[in-house]
Amino acid sequence: MPVADGQAEQVIDQGCAALSERGVGFEIGSSFGAVLLPEEASDPSNALHLADERLYAQKHSRRMETDRTMDALLEALSLREPDLPMHLDSVGSLAVETGLKLGLRREELDELVRAAQLHDLGKLAVPDEILHKAGPLDEREWAFVRQHPLVGERILRASPAFRNVATIVRSTHERWDGAGYPDGFTGHEIPVASRIISVCDAFTAMTSARPYRAALSTDDALAELERVAGTQFDPAVVSVLAAHVRDGLGAAHAAERSA
Repeated sequence: MPVADGQAEQVIDQGCAALSERGVGFEIGSSFGAVLLPEEASDPSNALHLADERLYAQKHSRRMETDRTMDALLEALSLREPDLPMHLDSVGSLAVETGLKLGLRREELDELVRAAQLHDLGKLAVPDEILHKAGPLDEREWAFVRQHPLVGERILRASPAFRNVATIVRSTHERWDGAGYPDGFTGHEIPVASRIISVCDAFTAMTSARPYRAALSTDDALAELERVAGTQFDPAVVSVLAAHVRDGLGAAHAAERSA
């Protein structure tokens, strides 16, 4: 496109605006690589090569910015609860394996693993005496706990790169039967990534020791998930996760026998 002196930046901004759109629950952006001719390239081939390099450099820069934000949020969580990052890593790994088997696309898997690692972000706003209470919570304390998905969502929405992740985090405590919080969504109203995280989080929590109870065996934890599939959890997600875990156990036992 022919441009006068000083107009290149305006033209680029207009091109990006034409390739961007925002609405309720979604945002589409664009990356670009721009080259001025003849100042920066002598022929079309060189210009395209340079534009391509700049495009990928911009994408990499955005990815680095997202990773830095992610690291800062996870650091804040680890300072509050030192054992939490290990739990969240386990939830994230199991969620990705489950998401792959459910046919999620690559970009959906990226959002899934981020949401899995950040789904408890809102617990930063829950007082320590509630978060670490060994006994049952009273109604006032439960009110604090039920707010944490909303707090996590608000923190994440401050960054454009995490807006889809924020939507997932908001719904990770919904239930298949509509008895969850904060919105009381039912069934497929709940984002699929949120449904996956909910099941993986429950399985990881049940198979981990807590100060107030011993860890359940893998078989017992799977049996509990299957018992509440269709009420608390999406039965399709429970089925896929259970099959994945049992396949892994079967492979491990076979390896032990061959050794």
